[in-house]
Amino acid sequence: MSNHLNFYIDGKWVAPVVAATLDVIDPSTEEAYTKISVGSRADVDRAVAAARAAFSRFSQTTKDERLALLRKVHEVYVRRYEDVAQAISQEMGAPITWAREAQAGAGQGHLESTIKALEDYQFSELRGSTMVVREPIGVCALITPWNWPLNQIVCKVAPALAAGCTVVLKPSEIAPISGIVFAEIMDEAGVPKGVFNLINGTGPDVGQVMAEHPGVDMVSFTGSTRAGILVAKAAADTVKRVAQELGGKSANIILPDADFAHAVREGVNACFGNSGQSCDAPTRMLVPATRHDEALAVARHAAEAHRTGDPRSPETQLGPVVSQLQYDKIQRLIEAGISEGAMLVTGGPGRPEGLNRGYYIRPTVFGHVTPDMTIAREEIFGPVLSVMSYEDEDDAVRIANDTVYGLAAYVQSRNIDNARRVAARMRAGSVYLNYPDWDTFAPFGGYKQSGNGREYADWAIHDFLEIKGIVGYGA
Repeated sequence: MSNHLNFYIDGKWVAPVVAATLDVIDPSTEEAYTKISVGSRADVDRAVAAARAAFSRFSQTTKDERLALLRKVHEVYVRRYEDVAQAISQEMGAPITWAREAQAGAGQGHLESTIKALEDYQFSELRGSTMVVREPIGVCALITPWNWPLNQIVCKVAPALAAGCTVVLKPSEIAPISGIVFAEIMDEAGVPKGVFNLINGTGPDVGQVMAEHPGVDMVSFTGSTRAGILVAKAAADTVKRVAQELGGKSANIILPDADFAHAVREGVNACFGNSGQSCDAPTRMLVPATRHDEALAVARHAAEAHRTGDPRSPETQLGPVVSQLQYDKIQRLIEAGISEGAMLVTGGPGRPEGLNRGYYIRPTVFGHVTPDMTIAREEIFGPVLSVMSYEDEDDAVRIANDTVYGLAAYVQSRNIDNARRVAARMRAGSVYLNYPDWDTFAPFGGYKQSGNGREYADWAIHDFLEIKGIVGYGA
């Protein structure tokens, strides 16, 4: 029996207080394939009350009890792995191979890193005669996006539970089905009633209500900077903690001594992964001015090698973007790049050849992009790369840091000392040297308008804790 029209509150699948539904669109066909219920203030009140009632007991559980719970969640997640992958593939158009290897794999990876981090985590330490204790902050409202559904759900839910918090989760209403599967996993794993709750709904009707709710102690939000500002304002009246992972416009500096063809080719691949729908994607490629045309030739070849098409095919590398809204925004920004004088190297407006429906974007590369152009400043969130020139290292660093965002940066060099030196100058929360493997133990979060707080492993557990000093404890 499908739970698409239900919410998970206080350990049970329940109907919304007020019946209202929303179509879920398959972005590869532009057609609705199911419906979800959307919630209201009354549903938020129910879920927060359940989480508050559960907090008094769950906050007092031992680390070993919470480890046992997370290990059981991991066990059930592995069993439901294909269900997770299929849900993500259909709801956001992710190619099925990518959905299995990257999207569903991210959720499993975060469970494993959180379990390892919790095993090693110390919740108290004696400093002289003062005992410093880290305690769960309380009821946490978790608002997650559509572009990496299980990645963002698990990297919030797992550390919140590891800390001893209780949660109310609102997945994106655009890609909600994987969140429902995750709630089924939590239920099967035996999470105590009220510890984990899920409500579907829109940002204004559910997310905003969660952020301003006096029964919520913390909001953890991932999404656009515009929406993050609204969440922070809604939370301000009750002075609750707000952790945010927001937008990005990440620079990829290819230093003169890099393996140039490899660095450009992998930069294209990194930008286009997940159909360009990653907040930390390296969307601005900075190359030496004397090698700009060489970079464009490599980038064009790499972009045109991407196979765009049906997400159900194991051969597909790029699926559609998630919605008509995203498709229209990306088309508008591609047109802006052309009208403002950037060189269109490959791709451009419209759908790829042979695709007459679905929110498909032509893999696009612009060359000779200048820092003042719209495509160099706005987050596009599609498979669109801007190649820019720099004169020397100082110029590259200046261009890279000339953005309101600060989520990620990338540096390529054969000389690791050179790469490290440039990394030290980047105003970004994460800097990736020479396309390293993904590390779920590294802190993830941004500077400037890319947010605050850090996610992943022990960094995330720490964000869900309050710090208490018991002075005279050791007297």
